[in-house]
Amino acid sequence: MGKSLDLRSVIPLYRQLKDILKEDIESGVWKPGDRIPSENELRQQYDVSRNTVIKALEELVQEGLLRREQGRGTFVSSPKISHSLTGFYSFSNVLKAHGLEPRDVILSLEIQPAKPSVVQHLQLTESQDVWVLKRLRCAGDEPIMLETSHLPRSRIPRVERSELENRSLYDYLEQKLGLLVTRAKETFEPVLIRDYESRYLRVPEGYPALLLDRIAYDSQGRPVEFCRSIVRGDRCRFYTELL
Repeated sequence: MGKSLDLRSVIPLYRQLKDILKEDIESGVWKPGDRIPSENELRQQYDVSRNTVIKALEELVQEGLLRREQGRGTFVSSPKISHSLTGFYSFSNVLKAHGLEPRDVILSLEIQPAKPSVVQHLQLTESQDVWVLKRLRCAGDEPIMLETSHLPRSRIPRVERSELENRSLYDYLEQKLGLLVTRAKETFEPVLIRDYESRYLRVPEGYPALLLDRIAYDSQGRPVEFCRSIVRGDRCRFYTELL
């Protein structure tokens, strides 16, 4: 890191520092998992205030290039998991395509009356029950997504928790119940992680995330799942191609 800040520039000092640190990350000077210099070390090296250093690091954390570990320091993040939205996909298969090991932790599986929004998405009547499956989707030991699936009991009479451990839900539906999921409709919006979600995803409250709603349909065009997920914004990136 031989670059210095230009005190005469109209570009704020924190932005100059951020750009220098970002270049070091993207050029491979610091690799994923490396611990970067502390706030005090950066402040002394570039002769700037603590607030300047904090602001530069905070923006890099928000962009997913850095991550903080309480009591340990600030580290370079692993590359984001990128996936195209141009076709139907399985999150487990996306992880495998990136050389990662998909692992699901089942938090709960219950039968509940369908909420009004779920009734609408699954085209049910208000009196119907649904399976509510809460899972933590992980890449190895790292939590990536907190997911809640709603499955209509009228179309899916049974769900065995033991058979869902580390198994794709769609594979289970096809192999055990003969339901083939062929397409899905998804919507995304940016959100901030809440306290409840932060405890599972192991990131601070207020961290950037994506709220993902998915309605999955079987081969007959019937909705068989309404899923709401909170996806860590620092670890995932979805994109589309315009032709």
